Amino acid sequence: MDQHKLASPEMTFQHHTDDAEFKKRVKKTTILLSVITVIELAIGLIIYTMHKGESPSEFLILVFKGVVCILTLAKAYYIVSVFMHLGDEIRNMIMTIVVPLLLFIWFIAAFILDGNSYKNLRNEFDPYFKESTMPKKHHANEAEKVPAHKSEKE
Repeated sequence: MDQHKLASPEMTFQHHTDDAEFKKRVKKTTILLSVITVIELAIGLIIYTMHKGESPSEFLILVFKGVVCILTLAKAYYIVSVFMHLGDEIRNMIMTIVVPLLLFIWFIAAFILDGNSYKNLRNEFDPYFKESTMPKKHHANEAEKVPAHKSEKE
């Protein structure tokens, strides 16, 4: 029997499309990524000018930062899908790459949160922590300033 008849359709799937279609897809994706980048830059300038204002709205700045994060994830999706050809792969191959990536992102977030929690708890429950971590020079400067202020009051 012929080897091609025994192979499953998944194994004989041809990824390569004709060059004209691929070039059209790359051009469309490049334009889309450029538009998203311009929008991100505009939002960044808006955030920058809001910070320079009298009373910036913290909620609005947070919303704009969230939109930038979502747009960045959309750009990453299109780059991986089109330019790295992951969009043409079978679902199992995509999951083989994406699931460990998501676990790695969770791993980084967990360590950041754990480190922040440790820092906050150490500052709260160890009253000598801040004092013991101050540079010696800083304590010396404070000691020199105290008598000078006392002599001015007297």
